[in-house]
Amino acid sequence: MIGLFLAILAASIATVFAGIGSAKGVGSAAQTSMGVLSEDSSMFGKMLVLTLLPGTQGLYGFIVGFLILINCGVLGGDLPTTGQGFAFLGASIAIGLGGMISGFAQGKAAVSGITMTAKDEKNFSKAMVSITLVEIYALLAFIVSLLVVISVPGLEV
Repeated sequence: MIGLFLAILAASIATVFAGIGSAKGVGSAAQTSMGVLSEDSSMFGKMLVLTLLPGTQGLYGFIVGFLILINCGVLGGDLPTTGQGFAFLGASIAIGLGGMISGFAQGKAAVSGITMTAKDEKNFSKAMVSITLVEIYALLAFIVSLLVVISVPGLEV
């Protein structure tokens, strides 16, 4: 039962913390986008793209949380051992913290990119590249978490 508790805690950590990062990042970018759109509504498409970019961290956390639930007996699979529960917990910390921190940082980059694009629409692609660079670190955390989660059912711990 301890393994199941740890796995459910892990799914929650992955989802909640990565979601917090995305919510904060998208929220900050949306506030700035709305200011731009109040002056020039023709920029809606570009503002939408730049605003959505920090939202991927929450998706990564959700995927990891969902896979944990599938593998821990909640949505299928066998009940995890205590060792497997701790492995799920470790995996969730990677994407939870990585997603939260990169979501905050990507939100800040998005705000700057939105401001830069508002001044000159030619800067849109430069803003996209800069904002996307932050995404790399969320992806690294996601890949590590994913590799651990898919290997846990085979662990004899």
